[in-house]
Amino acid sequence: MYDKIRFLIQKITRGLSYAGMVLLIPMMLLTSADVVTSAFWQAPIPGSMELASFMLAVFVLLGVAYTHQVRGHVRATMLTDRMPEKWAEALNIVTTLLTLFIVIIVLWQGWVVAFDAGAFSDQLRIPQLPFRLLVSVAALFLSLELIFDLVESTRALTK
Repeated sequence: MYDKIRFLIQKITRGLSYAGMVLLIPMMLLTSADVVTSAFWQAPIPGSMELASFMLAVFVLLGVAYTHQVRGHVRATMLTDRMPEKWAEALNIVTTLLTLFIVIIVLWQGWVVAFDAGAFSDQLRIPQLPFRLLVSVAALFLSLELIFDLVESTRALTK
């Protein structure tokens, strides 16, 4: 049962990451068009910075859990490589628990801030609610990935 749930969550995490990746090309094209119109005709595209910022936020937030899933983040293992295996696993459990604690706070506060009284972007008046909710979605999937890591580290420690 655990393996089926983990497989499903990891599949959703990959899908979210791919959805975020789709926004890279429009963001690149929009930014390039803004630079060209600014340079040649002194007429930047109105709201292009806002749109690019929103697209970048979506890309980053939807890719956080996937980056953790594939171990694409930076890890400093200089200390743990020299420790006995059981100590390294115990330290891994402690750091995963601390990280999980912080991510759960981000999830909770992301949810609270998302429903701030009707926030809109400055220039284009785009509602910020969906983008703010992405903070909670990203934190939720990252916390699930951390829980999977915690289970694996606990299994490795008890062997």
